[in-house]
Amino acid sequence: MNNDITYQRPQIGIGVIITKNNTVLIGKRKNAHGDSMWGFPGGHLELNESWEDCAARETREETNVSIKNIQFVAVTNDLFLKEEKHYVTIFMQAEYASGTVEIMEPDKCSQWQWFTWGKLPQPLFLPIENLLHQGYHPFDHSK
Repeated sequence: MNNDITYQRPQIGIGVIITKNNTVLIGKRKNAHGDSMWGFPGGHLELNESWEDCAARETREETNVSIKNIQFVAVTNDLFLKEEKHYVTIFMQAEYASGTVEIMEPDKCSQWQWFTWGKLPQPLFLPIENLLHQGYHPFDHSK
């Protein structure tokens, strides 16, 4: 790590991998770190909030979708050197339950789309890149 960069304490982010018909929901980020990159719904873990509640809340706030069967799948340590940010991202996987996907926060996301895992859009948000380096696959139930 570059000792010239002074970090505050890492922040905790939740990324939500929503599956539906062998696809995952991904949005194109804007006006934040990771601008123009593709990322899962998610956001900051709030004080006294469970990971599952955060995943459901952030998904609803960003996409208008309800999710079910929420479970922990991975964690990444994400250093955004250019932005001088450090996040620990907790990835939760869930199934689509109901709702029509909408852009609920147009200042933060320009579009939402369903993609097959082998054909994810580029460029991907750093936490997803780090997740992929771990060998994670949402439809591989052998692990």
